[in-house]
Amino acid sequence: RDGHFLHTSYSPSMRLLRALATSSMVMNQNNPYKRSKPYTGEPSSKVIGTHSGTFQCDEAMGVWLLRQLPEFRNSKVVRSRDKSVLEPLDIVIDVGGVYDHAIKRYDHHQRGFEERFTPDGVTKLSASGLVYRHYGKEVISELYPSLSEEHLDFAFTKMYESFVEAIDAIDTGVEVAPEVKFRDNTGLSSRVARMNPRWNEEVTNEIADRKFEEASNMCGDDFCNVLSEIIESQIPALNLVEQALLSRFEVDKSGEIMMFPSGGLPWKKHLYTLEKKHRVDPLVKYVLYTDQSGMWRIQAVTEEGFAFKNRLSLPESWRGVRDEDLATIAKIPGCTFCHAAGFIGGNKSFEGVLEMARVALEEGKSS
Repeated sequence: RDGHFLHTSYSPSMRLLRALATSSMVMNQNNPYKRSKPYTGEPSSKVIGTHSGTFQCDEAMGVWLLRQLPEFRNSKVVRSRDKSVLEPLDIVIDVGGVYDHAIKRYDHHQRGFEERFTPDGVTKLSASGLVYRHYGKEVISELYPSLSEEHLDFAFTKMYESFVEAIDAIDTGVEVAPEVKFRDNTGLSSRVARMNPRWNEEVTNEIADRKFEEASNMCGDDFCNVLSEIIESQIPALNLVEQALLSRFEVDKSGEIMMFPSGGLPWKKHLYTLEKKHRVDPLVKYVLYTDQSGMWRIQAVTEEGFAFKNRLSLPESWRGVRDEDLATIAKIPGCTFCHAAGFIGGNKSFEGVLEMARVALEEGKSS
């Protein structure tokens, strides 16, 4: 606490920083998660069935998912409510009153239907959720064939939570919260609904089917955008967060301080998951990283499920103070700021920000 601390490029923490930075650069330069090239071959001879009339996001999404599979690649779609038309088709979704995977029938409107993505899930599945639950992993593998089994499982679950569940919830009438203060009409389900022919427009089967195809393609574009962020950004981040978590004792002997080579890494949700996986105790309190200007940041980790409640905030005496005043109060050279809410601060050097974390831990545990 005398304002002097070791500054050497050979310290364990600095060696770790270089190792993490190297891992990050290798990950950026040699991303193994490459999207497969679009299919240009002949369409499948098998036929997909769904209902006619007004279309919704769930069957538009379900049809697109099925068309990514070799069995139904770019298959023809028949839209009808006539049982005699639907009965001979190879697969039928969102119509027919039957859910039976063995005969490829995936409706969810019948009495007694209570299927969910997981046994403890709150959202009943729609047509898209049923298709995704049975074929989602295969779809993801077709789009990203180099994924490992572990990362495929991660992407499959994450994609449902981040994208597919919202389609299911809207279609099956699950509110996002007990009290809804406004309605969001910008989401995919609303955009698909607006693609239906209007009441005062000319409507033929050909026009309705064409609009359905446009809606289905739009669903696929959104699916791929979300999936690419999960696979090409979140999964590489997961690897780096896990590496940083397992190396945390090289940063500080407490095991409560982690370090990343740079900011911008989506680390929070990964950290909670990985702490459980590795049974971390005590939990991480602070994360260190550089911002775009090169300044080192210290950020308090929030309690899981909270946006602003920190596991251990930065000292109260630092909050709202900047530069030399903060350096004097903290007795740590190079301090640049501490947010008034105590969740983030900065220092000009790695050694300085590490000392801030150590002092904050010491003060927090003694208070």
